[in-house]
Amino acid sequence: MEAELITIGDEILIGQTIDTNSAWMAKRFYELGINISRITSIKDEEEDIITALNESSKRSKLVLMTGGLGPTKDDITKKVLCNFFETELVRNIEVQEKIEKYFQSRGREILETNLQQADLPKKCTVLHNDLGTASGMWFEKHGVVFVSMPGVPYEMKGLMSNEVLPRVKQHFILSKLYHKTIMTEGLGESFLAELVKDWEASLEIQAIKIAYLPSPGMVRVRLSAAGLDYHELKNKVDKKANEFIKLVPQYVFGEDDIAMEKAIGDLLLQQNKTVATAESCTGGNIAKLLTAVPGSSAYFLGSIVSYSNAAKSNLLGVDESSIASFGAVSESVVKQMATGARERLKADFAIATSGVAGPDGGTEEKPVGTVWIAVAGEERVFAKKFQFEQDRGRNILRATLAGISMLRRLLEGNLELG
Repeated sequence: MEAELITIGDEILIGQTIDTNSAWMAKRFYELGINISRITSIKDEEEDIITALNESSKRSKLVLMTGGLGPTKDDITKKVLCNFFETELVRNIEVQEKIEKYFQSRGREILETNLQQADLPKKCTVLHNDLGTASGMWFEKHGVVFVSMPGVPYEMKGLMSNEVLPRVKQHFILSKLYHKTIMTEGLGESFLAELVKDWEASLEIQAIKIAYLPSPGMVRVRLSAAGLDYHELKNKVDKKANEFIKLVPQYVFGEDDIAMEKAIGDLLLQQNKTVATAESCTGGNIAKLLTAVPGSSAYFLGSIVSYSNAAKSNLLGVDESSIASFGAVSESVVKQMATGARERLKADFAIATSGVAGPDGGTEEKPVGTVWIAVAGEERVFAKKFQFEQDRGRNILRATLAGISMLRRLLEGNLELG
């Protein structure tokens, strides 16, 4: 089954407000087996709203709207809905009493414009809003369900959870949906797809859909299937997911949207090992990511952000002659940084980074995006050179994830380390 979302409001179209509602709703409906086929953002204009409703109802059996339900004159959605459904506004006494109690409980004066929020289309089923004064509305016309909700995110979420989703599950016969996400890193989506192309071809036979979802430093591989028997879906999707993992185990760091920093933390806990960082171009971002995981104090010992050459020498023991000969962004220096952090912080492992994050500072020999990363353990120190992009933020993020990835590969005994 497919549904459509319509967001109403000039503030969305001019970039003043970011439409987070659609993403949240799409996820909730996806979990029910309902695909959102289209998301439309429109102005607070009657003609635009009517056009959007007419067009959406020709394509989908479920149309959801957010926005335009406030108490001021610029909020015209209720009036337009009355025209579309050929009905009129009537005062809902139950809703009026709830609005009065809402203002009284907060010690606030209530205006007539506030009470007018209890004026609702006669033909709608009222969806009660326990978190605000704008009620939701449920309409049915020619076999299509239309739902209107306020645009305030927490109010919309309350209505969705308490009113809309339960009604949708009762009203429609829904297929079950199951999806599995495999988290990979170290290889771009096109190269990853090339490695598993024969396996991927076998998915169509079992009606399993695949999606490659790239982001800096990683690719999510999502497998999805729909049907009436949930356990059958789960078994066949999980089987294909396990086949994928066996084909490219060196690139898989987890499943079901686990963050890379959580995956590395789990590995360190399993092996009873500790880690520290020595960061230059990442400026402490690796430490920030690792310590964002609850319980990370069990394995993360500390970080030395050695941004200057003097700090590299004084705090980590990097040989000044190495910096003079090879530069701060070099294999020799980053290896010494990793070793120095491991020894000084008494950790089992250490990650070190040194690079040219940008936007300036690059040379012909070491352009912006050049980053050396090292991981040090008791028996060996490994370093690798990366060439990232021109964007400073993306370079810091990609270097952060690459450092964590290198540690993961070392912990897993993958000596090639990508």
